[in-house]
Amino acid sequence: MNPKVSIIIPAYNTEVYIKKAIESVLNQTLTELEVIVVDDGSTDKTVEVAKSFTDERLKVIVNPQNLGVSAARNIALKAAQGEWIAVLDSDDWYAHERLEKLVLLAEQANADMIADDIYFIKDGATSPWSTLIQESGKHIDKILQIDIVYFVETDVYGKAGLHLGLSKPIFKREFLVKHSIEYDETLSIAEDFWLDMKCLINGARFFLVPEAYYFYRSRSSSLVRESRLKRLNQSCMSTSSFMEQKFVRKDSDLMRALSYNLAVYNRNLAYYQVLLPLKERDWLLALRELTKNPSVFSDFISRFNDIIKRRFQYYVMGNKLVFEMPYNLQRKRRKPMHPSFYPPKNNK
Repeated sequence: MNPKVSIIIPAYNTEVYIKKAIESVLNQTLTELEVIVVDDGSTDKTVEVAKSFTDERLKVIVNPQNLGVSAARNIALKAAQGEWIAVLDSDDWYAHERLEKLVLLAEQANADMIADDIYFIKDGATSPWSTLIQESGKHIDKILQIDIVYFVETDVYGKAGLHLGLSKPIFKREFLVKHSIEYDETLSIAEDFWLDMKCLINGARFFLVPEAYYFYRSRSSSLVRESRLKRLNQSCMSTSSFMEQKFVRKDSDLMRALSYNLAVYNRNLAYYQVLLPLKERDWLLALRELTKNPSVFSDFISRFNDIIKRRFQYYVMGNKLVFEMPYNLQRKRRKPMHPSFYPPKNNK
């Protein structure tokens, strides 16, 4: 009999974290599962740690060379046999009951994909400092169905919103197979967003659960902190490519939302093409980019107050979390979480 859920864990040089990730899956209240770890050419002891588990539900696949996170996930997808597919980054972890809760709700809603809220937790901390929904500023207290236009409109780079591209839905494997959906291996950033988009454009019933069961660890060396220029370039190309598809062009609301996102990506790309050379004191390159995009000057002026406020919070007020959010979520910090948001101690 096939497992109820296949959990895929791509890993690269996360020997310090992967034990917690695997344990959080093997200790789930839902026990009918398989765990597929794909080591993507690690040079540390990640493989050794993963193979130290004796649970027969765990399978470790080792790539002899680094292929990228999307390729690693696709390898795991091909090997998966579960009714549902869940994704876990090797430096994150699940709450004890996550899979049981989500599978039950997904079956009740006849969902093709379902996501929960996310706890944001700083590396080394014992308690999360916020959640995805709390940072969005939205009040969501019941299960919400997500359509593709809403998904795009609430995930705008640099703007407050749900940013469900950061969420980690579980997917009905039958749906992924039927529509030949897999990760885009040309992407190393925002690959989750575009997998979700492929599902939604193919008619997936996507639901969001307001409770958080996923712990998203923020650490300085993670992929989400890769070059802003790389992220923005990939986002521009992916958005443009998606908009060229005939069935996308037929949806005027979706095209409007994507066009807005693309304009925001391009504006930020022009801004950082000037700002980053300035930080590196490459004055000639910065001047050249500014000449090509003179609107960057007014953009910088409009951002100046926010830049000063963030630095004041960090250097004067000692708020070390002000720069912890992923790039596309950075904004003025809200008040700290109420203690009732914190998970039970046995879930930390």
